[in-house]
Amino acid sequence: MFQYKKDFEEVFARYEAWWNCEVLDRPLVSFTYAKPEADRVPGPPPKTYDSHRERWLDIEYRADCTAAHMANAVFAADALPTSWPNLGPEIFSAFYGCPMEFGESTSWSEPILKDWSEESLNALQLDWDHFYLRKILEFTDLLIERGRGKFMVGYTDIHPGADAVAAFRDPQMLCLDMIEHPQEVKRLVDRVTKDFFKVYDLFHERLQAAGMPSTTWLSATGNGKYHVPSNDFSCMISDAMFEEIFLPGIIEECAFMDRCIYHLDGPQALRYLDTLLAIPEIHAIQWVPGSGQSHWSQWIHVYQRIQEAGKAFVVYLPAQDLAHLFEVLKPEGAWLSLHGVNSQEEGEQVLRQVASWSIW
Repeated sequence: MFQYKKDFEEVFARYEAWWNCEVLDRPLVSFTYAKPEADRVPGPPPKTYDSHRERWLDIEYRADCTAAHMANAVFAADALPTSWPNLGPEIFSAFYGCPMEFGESTSWSEPILKDWSEESLNALQLDWDHFYLRKILEFTDLLIERGRGKFMVGYTDIHPGADAVAAFRDPQMLCLDMIEHPQEVKRLVDRVTKDFFKVYDLFHERLQAAGMPSTTWLSATGNGKYHVPSNDFSCMISDAMFEEIFLPGIIEECAFMDRCIYHLDGPQALRYLDTLLAIPEIHAIQWVPGSGQSHWSQWIHVYQRIQEAGKAFVVYLPAQDLAHLFEVLKPEGAWLSLHGVNSQEEGEQVLRQVASWSIW
């Protein structure tokens, strides 16, 4: 199906098993490494720009760079050759009119919701003809054109719910609003969630028509609609606020999808783990501990809790740690995303190790 993933059908079956905490021939494991230099294709020549914004918006050049990167990497085991049109994590808020600022490695939006008056809320509307929505769709089409028959293309990183409202309002102001205007916040979250469904379908239908399996920035896949729900703002509020104002929208968001892996980011968000594990429509957890706390072995208890709840998860670790992981976790529902594998020979050794774990 894809030139850079000739065993895609077999790999797809492993992802489907993983979502259900089942194991086929072995657990899900992914790693990539560079092709030998003699097998690589040249990428586009380097370019210089007058601003970060100009560089980010040169989507023709970025699509060419993506195509070269895909051609020059080995997507081994269950790693998927996945690309997606990236203009930053707050692009969804830009569709409502939030100005975008671009830096070296990320972008961010500027808040536009001055207050909770009816006038201000009525002015906050998703613009289906917005420059950034047209740009991200154009970027999607460029990747589809370059990837057809070769690699997968997913939808962009979309953050609805609390993260969208925090971008409209500014996170610090929204913390105060949670005390002073909780019902207004909840109503806006409800409206934004419904808008998100329409935006998601816009991308999903475009990609499905191009023959692309559902995927996004977190490179998994599965039957139907795949999504990565999140709520990074939840680190800043109480448990009661999270459950009353934002949890209903998360449940609705997940129920709209067929496959969901929740992006749980940072130790302050870990207190919501049991609440999230109780949601049937959340099938898996991506636990991201945060800077300076990222070694997987610090969080064995978290992965064990996820497994005890019958959910799948992804764990990031060096290949040299596999023996330790096998001692403390079970293969069911485990997706091992490895680094430190740099050749076919090393990869074959890793797969032998993982295969032996599944029959312990």
